[in-house]
Amino acid sequence: MKQRRRRTKAERRAETLERILDAAEYLFSKHGWNGVTLRDVASKVGVHTSLMHYYFVDKRRLFEAVFARRAGTTSSRRVDALDRYERDAEGSLTVEGALRAFLDTDLELYIRGGEGWRNFAAFAAQVSNSAEGAAMMDLHFDPVVLKLIRLLKKALPGCAEADIFWGYDFVSGALMHTLGRTGRIDKLSGGLCKSEDFGAVKERLASFMAAGFESLCTKSQETAGSRKKGFAGLPGRRK
Repeated sequence: MKQRRRRTKAERRAETLERILDAAEYLFSKHGWNGVTLRDVASKVGVHTSLMHYYFVDKRRLFEAVFARRAGTTSSRRVDALDRYERDAEGSLTVEGALRAFLDTDLELYIRGGEGWRNFAAFAAQVSNSAEGAAMMDLHFDPVVLKLIRLLKKALPGCAEADIFWGYDFVSGALMHTLGRTGRIDKLSGGLCKSEDFGAVKERLASFMAAGFESLCTKSQETAGSRKKGFAGLPGRRK
C-alpha cells in the first residue's frame, strides 16, 4: 500500500488560509462589514482567534484579502473578453456586444463556479454599497469599467459622454442587485422568476441595458436638436 505523503508546513498554512478566506467570504456575504468579527470567522473555521492574527493584522486586512482573491479573476476575464470582442468586431461594435462581453463573462463565473463564487457575488454586492468597499471597487474594477466605457463610446459615437456614464451606473446597479440575490423577484412573480437564476439574467440583462443606452442617447440627441432649432428660430437670429 502506497504511503500518503505528509503535507509540508507551508501546505498546511495555505490550506488554513483558504479555509479562513472561504469562511470570511461566506460571513461577509451574509452580514456585511459591520456584522462580522474575527472571532466569528475563527469560530466558523474552528480555530482559536489568536490564529486569525497570525494571518491578518485586523479585520480590514481580512476584508481586503477576501475581496482581492476573486476580484482579480473576474476583472481580468472581463478585460480579456472586451479585448477579444473589440478585435473580432472589426470596427462594427454594438452596445449589446460590448455589454455581453462585460456582463455575461462575469455571470458565467457565478453560474459555473459553485458555492464559493456565489458567495463572492453576494459579498461583492455588499461591498459595492458600503463606504468600506468603495476604495476596493475602484482599485480592482476601474480599469475594466473604463475599457467598457471606451467601447460604448465607439458604439455610440453621437452620444453625450454623461449619458454613457449614467448608463453604466444603471448597469452596475442592476448587476449588483442581481448578485445580491435578495429573493424579492421570487415573491413578486409568485415563483415564476428566481433571483438564484443567473442563467435567466444572462439571457436578458445585456439586451435590456443596450436598449436603455440607445433610448437614452436618442432622447438626448433629439432634445439637443430641438433646442438648437428653437434657438435658431428666435427673432433676430439667422436661419
